[in-house]
Amino acid sequence: VQLQASGGGLVQAGGSLRLTCVASERTFRSYGWFRQAPGKEREFVAAVFSGNRIYSESVKDRFTISRDNARNTLYLEMHTLKPEDTAVYFCVAGNPILTTRRASEGYRHWGQGTLVTVSS
Repeated sequence: VQLQASGGGLVQAGGSLRLTCVASERTFRSYGWFRQAPGKEREFVAAVFSGNRIYSESVKDRFTISRDNARNTLYLEMHTLKPEDTAVYFCVAGNPILTTRRASEGYRHWGQGTLVTVSS
């Protein structure tokens, strides 16, 4: 499967961005977003599966993940952005089990990433 992410850019703190990820197929149970900041490990952001949505504590109440099945498209609405949200954001697809829904190993397919930079 191919995952094409877009929508990253430069935004001031407190601003908003919407990331988009178009998937070439709709055969996986879960789709989500991870991010990797400079010099840091990759971390889970959000995922959607079976109508459920889960978020990391650091983005909960600020980010919203959604999925348009008709368009095979995944979105990440990001609001009240902070400088610490600066990272490359990756969309992912896979069939994670309960214990790997927030883990990199739960997702076999990764997009190329889109850079989000939040200035203070």
